[in-house]
Amino acid sequence: MEDLGVVWAFGVSGGAMATQWDALSNSRQIQVIHCRHESGAAFAALEASLVSNSPVVVFSTAGPGITNTLTGLFAARGEGAKVIHLSACTSTSQRERWAIQETSPRTLPTDGLFSSGALYNYATIVDCPEQLPQIARRLTQGVSQPGGFTAHLSTPTGVQSLPMPKELPRATVTENKIAATDSVISHCVQLLSEGPFAIWVGYGARLATQEVMQLAEVTGAAVMCSPRAKGLFREDHPQFVGVTGLGGHSSVLNYLNTVKPLRTLVLGTRMGEPTSFWSTDLVPSRGFIQVDIDPSVIGVSYPTVPTYPVQADIGTFLRQLLPYLSHYPRSIVNLPNPEREPIAEATSTLVRPEILMETIQKVIVEGSNAVVLAESGNSFTWSTHLLRFSESNRYRVSTGVGSMGHATTGVLGAALGQGHKAVAIVGDGSMLMNSEVSTAVKYQIPAVWIVLNDARYNMCYQGMAMLGLKADALMPQTDFTMIAQGMGAESIQVLEESQLESALQKAMAANGPIVVDVKIDPSRHAPSKGRTKSLANRSTEKAEPKPESIGYPLDEATSTNGSSKEQVSFPMT
Repeated sequence: MEDLGVVWAFGVSGGAMATQWDALSNSRQIQVIHCRHESGAAFAALEASLVSNSPVVVFSTAGPGITNTLTGLFAARGEGAKVIHLSACTSTSQRERWAIQETSPRTLPTDGLFSSGALYNYATIVDCPEQLPQIARRLTQGVSQPGGFTAHLSTPTGVQSLPMPKELPRATVTENKIAATDSVISHCVQLLSEGPFAIWVGYGARLATQEVMQLAEVTGAAVMCSPRAKGLFREDHPQFVGVTGLGGHSSVLNYLNTVKPLRTLVLGTRMGEPTSFWSTDLVPSRGFIQVDIDPSVIGVSYPTVPTYPVQADIGTFLRQLLPYLSHYPRSIVNLPNPEREPIAEATSTLVRPEILMETIQKVIVEGSNAVVLAESGNSFTWSTHLLRFSESNRYRVSTGVGSMGHATTGVLGAALGQGHKAVAIVGDGSMLMNSEVSTAVKYQIPAVWIVLNDARYNMCYQGMAMLGLKADALMPQTDFTMIAQGMGAESIQVLEESQLESALQKAMAANGPIVVDVKIDPSRHAPSKGRTKSLANRSTEKAEPKPESIGYPLDEATSTNGSSKEQVSFPMT
């Protein structure tokens, strides 16, 4: 693990993995963070990996220790993190004999947990030390590949203390960059030269922000981004037309309807439901040029739209492309920018979420260098719609798995991975589900939780009302200041808007973890109508026949179009 560049290990201990826990704890390089729940450990590891761009370890004991990590590891796979899961399993001689927390084919499925599949890029059971050279090679290859990598090594308790037969060769991690062929670059230049085009930036372009800026300024192209890519292109730039999808901006559609670009150059976004709602309004007349390191995502979200596929690292592709566009006729069209709606008058003494976001913008976004994580639910939509970032890689949301409890625990990994304060904007439901405040207290991690406390699952509450449905989404009022203080953290309660600025300034000045409990007005409607409309439309729509392969082949071979599975729940809940 040390040779792979691992610096952090998050997890929960157990007797079955005592020897591994001892080895990690006595490493001179790896810092162990002993968490309160394995899912929190996995989310923290995920965020630490993304902010540091390096592999991070999650450790767990056998049985429930393994299963408790799964949601966070599923998110790590979808978010593109590099996370290695080290677990324990039952020794061979004890299997099928009702061992404590027995972990064997009798108690857990082997497919997917202990083998490669949808959850792990690589997984195996370490039955003997002689396997380690090959395992080390596979891990080195995985960590060196572009994009994310998740792995699971489950070692029987009895094997953990066996001596190594010989010293392992040192691992050398060298990240491989996938480049496009000359013919692909030539064809992209030809397509982009046919007329005005837009740039759609996804989170896959997070390491290519300078190249994206160069492309935009050379060509004058309008830039829009997915929710996960918010801030990768300066939101105060005159060519930025807004965020698409959940919590996004109507200025994007204003641009597309007014300027009508011929094509959109898609850089590192899958254009899934949270990013596009699969809306045909986002489709230009001549389709997409979609660039991604993962060829399996190209053309999937819009299977009937002509899409020229490019498998390449985003930064490498743009560096190849830019020399050919130096004389591109720069567009001088005035572009619509994200709107700033007037804030409606208060109807109660509770804090309006719009005013909370306005204060977060001033004190945290503009007044610090903290990474900001927004939790699934209305926290996501308020933050994505109203905050504005002029620096890249300072905003994090999850749109794939979208689990509650991701930001409330991931904030620890974000703070540790970057070495300074991180802020989580979360709902009261998520904070009650999983928070790791106690872990932050133990290690004095500079994490800030801003809790939107409205005593309900408000995205569900508001969404059900918009759909004309009824169900109970309320919960008892919770005092998060008392909970935080009970675990040894600082806390502040905000009951009215006049207290916001001083509370957030105090939180940002705190040296250790702090919880800011904000009583918000639950009647203010979050900007998530696009998702609710998407649900309403699909409740009556008829399934369309799956089309034949449409568009361009990938690397001169036939491509296969797929379709995303239907999701009919509210987002992020």
